[in-house]
Amino acid sequence: MKIAMIGTGYVGLVSGACFAEFGLDVACVDKDATKISMLEEGRIPIYEPGLDVLVERHRAAGRLSFTTSLAEAIDGAEAVFIAAGTPSRRGDGHADLTYVFAAAEEIAASLQHPTLVVTKSTVPVGTGRKLQKIFATQRPDLAIDVASNPEFLREGSAIEDFLRPDRVVCGVESDRAQEVLARCYRPLNLIETPILFTELETAELIKYATNAFLATKITFINEVADLCERVGADVQQVAKGMGLDGRIGKKFLHAGPGYGGSCFPKDTLALLRTGEQHNTHLRIVESVVGVNEGRKRRMVKKITEACGGSVSGKTIAVLGVTFKPGTDDMRESPSLVIVPALQGEGAVVRSFDPEGMREAGKLLPDVHWCQDAYHALEGADAAVILTEWNEFRGLDLERAREVMRVPLLIDLRNIFNPTQVAAAGFDYTSVGRPAVTAG
Repeated sequence: MKIAMIGTGYVGLVSGACFAEFGLDVACVDKDATKISMLEEGRIPIYEPGLDVLVERHRAAGRLSFTTSLAEAIDGAEAVFIAAGTPSRRGDGHADLTYVFAAAEEIAASLQHPTLVVTKSTVPVGTGRKLQKIFATQRPDLAIDVASNPEFLREGSAIEDFLRPDRVVCGVESDRAQEVLARCYRPLNLIETPILFTELETAELIKYATNAFLATKITFINEVADLCERVGADVQQVAKGMGLDGRIGKKFLHAGPGYGGSCFPKDTLALLRTGEQHNTHLRIVESVVGVNEGRKRRMVKKITEACGGSVSGKTIAVLGVTFKPGTDDMRESPSLVIVPALQGEGAVVRSFDPEGMREAGKLLPDVHWCQDAYHALEGADAAVILTEWNEFRGLDLERAREVMRVPLLIDLRNIFNPTQVAAAGFDYTSVGRPAVTAG
C-alpha cells in the first residue's frame, strides 16, 4: 500500500516514518529542496529522539522516499495525507490554512486516479468540508474522498505516541475512506488500539478540545500552586492526591512557568476564534489563555523576588530554554518571555540547553551560551531551572555551589527535593512549595 505525506515538518516526517514502520510505502514531499536534500542524505532537520534511526532504516529499505515533486509522490497513492503547517495568524489567533489549501489545489491539479485525501494537520472545524468543495469543483471527474486524522504526538516521545497511541481518531464520510484508513492503521489491531471513526467535524473538534483540556489542567495546577505558596501547602502533594483519583489522572498536573510549544498556544486561540464564529463563548478556554500569558510574567517576578528584589547587575544562569525537554522546539517557550524580561531589568543571562541553543540563539540575543550546565553556572548570582532536562535533575549540587558566586537555586520545574538542596548549601525557591534556606 502506497501513501503520500505532504509536508516534512514535525508531524509529516514523524508520521511518514512511522507509517513506513507499519509496512506502508511512503513518499514524503516538500517544496523546500534543501530539506529534501538533507533527508535524502540521512540528515534530520528536527530533533526527535529515535527519528534519525527510524528514517534511515526505512529509507535504506526503500519504504520511505523524499521528493519535491507532488505529482511523483501522489502517483499511485491510495491515501494522500496533508501535514502542512497551520500557524496562528499574527494578531487574530485564527489558524492560517494557506498551506493546507495550497496543497489541496496542487493535489487537485496533479491527481490522476481516485484517492483519499486526509488532513493530518490541525485544522479548524469545517476545513474538511471546504476541501470537499475544492475537489468537487476542480476535479468533478475523479472520486476524491476527504477524511480527518488528527495527530496526538508529544514532542520528545512522538514515535512512541504514533506506534502505541491511546487512540486513533478518523473523521470519514464514506465506506472507502474508512476502509483505507483502517488498512493504514492495521498493525495497531494487534495491540487492540481503539480506532474511533466519526464525522469530519467531530474529528476536527476532538483535536482542539483535547489540547484545550490539557492546557486547562496545566493552568489549573499553576493557579493552585500560587495558592499553595500563600497557605504553606505543597503543590506536588496536592497534585499527587488529585491524580490518584481515576476521574482526574496524574498527567499534566505539574506546576511550572506555563505551557508553550507548537500546539497548546495556537490551538487554544484557534478554538476561541471558532467559538466566536459560531456565537459560542468558551469562557474557560479564554481564561486559560489569559492566565497562561500572565504566568510567564509572574515567573519573572518570582525570580526577581528570590534575588532580593532586583536582578540589576546580577548574573543569572538559565538552565534550559526549550518549551519542554526532549525537543529543540522554541515555539512559545516561556524562556522567550522570561529571559528578555530579566535582561530588561539589567541581568546578565548565561544559559545552556542540551538541544535548543542553535534555534534559541536566533531568538534570544545577548545571551551568553555555554558549553554545559556548570559553565553556565560559573559566577552566577542565581540559577534558574526553566526546562526539566534529565541532565539537570542529576546536577552535582556541590560542584554547582562551588562555581556559583551566590548559592541560590530557583527551580521553576520542581525537579529537586527542597530539603536536599538546602542541605547542599543552597537557598531554594520552587513553584507551589515553601522556600527553604541553606543549612
